[in-house]
Amino acid sequence: MNFDLKILKWNEQGLIPAIVQEYDSREVLMLAYMNEEALTKTLSSKVAHYYSRSRKELWKKGETSGNFQFVKELTYDCDADTILLKVNQVGVACHTGSKTCFFNTIPLELNEEPETNIKKTQLNILDDLYEVIKYRKGNPLEGSYTSYLFEKGIDKILKKVGEETSEVIIGAKNNDESELVYEISDLVYHLLVLMVNQNVTLDTIEQELKKRRS
Repeated sequence: MNFDLKILKWNEQGLIPAIVQEYDSREVLMLAYMNEEALTKTLSSKVAHYYSRSRKELWKKGETSGNFQFVKELTYDCDADTILLKVNQVGVACHTGSKTCFFNTIPLELNEEPETNIKKTQLNILDDLYEVIKYRKGNPLEGSYTSYLFEKGIDKILKKVGEETSEVIIGAKNNDESELVYEISDLVYHLLVLMVNQNVTLDTIEQELKKRRS
């Protein structure tokens, strides 16, 4: 790790507040605290780790819930006393089941009605799923179908891609929308597994598709 932790201003308990923001939508998800160990593990694993002030222990976000935060960008503010994590959030960020911890509104007295037609950026599920598959490749889990595919290797993955492609064709021929959606979803998942296995990123595919946009 090249970053010097001494640059940051840790409080008397050796902690620093960490604001968590969704990478794509820029929505603020939560506020947590890190100690040096949590930040070090976050930098090395690219998965968010925090320090629980109540339990007085390190914790990895999503370890029990499955709602992992895959870190895409890490910055600190001008006073070096606050960290900002931009993450791909899997599932929800809040323990209540809400996507963000900031859902309690404080009423404002306004002279005019605020704009209500602001378009919200939707969660990019493909990015999330890609990150989960990538994480599972490096961290196999017993009983995980994704881990099973990586264990069996490229031939098994390619066989599944072929099978799911055939299922998509059958679904389309049957003219059954629900069947077709289900089979396309299966195919997309297995294609993502193939991409991760072959180190092909979603950004690479996006750039290739942009070349064909005309």
